[in-house]
Amino acid sequence: MKLPSLISFAGFVIIIAATYCPIIHFAIFNQNVYQLNKPYGIVFLLVAIVGIIGTVFSNAKLTQTIAWVMAALVLFFYIAALVKIHFSFSFIPFHSLANYLTGKITFRWGWYLLVFGAILALAGTLSKRSNLNKITVDA
Repeated sequence: MKLPSLISFAGFVIIIAATYCPIIHFAIFNQNVYQLNKPYGIVFLLVAIVGIIGTVFSNAKLTQTIAWVMAALVLFFYIAALVKIHFSFSFIPFHSLANYLTGKITFRWGWYLLVFGAILALAGTLSKRSNLNKITVDA
């Protein structure tokens, strides 16, 4: 396995691991991707597995496409989490209490892993493959 493929492979594995890490924290509850939105978590998992398969079989076009799809999914999931946090206490008629409770919801370190995995997957596909695979020996 060449270095760019290894970088992409590591990115996809980190994304799979990040789906089980805490994403959002409220009071004493940590929630991961599957607790926030189970179908979306399964989509994360399946897309990352397809990315791993593309990397193992050295299919550069598939790996690059999946890496871009994964970056878009992470961005969309972040926007969806922001919207969910913003509207999670909208049923409370007292706006000050709703704003206070919304402020108590915080992001956790799982986001760093999701973003880092997507960046690694993209970095492995965007590198110049011909320059990294050449070994030059000056005599």
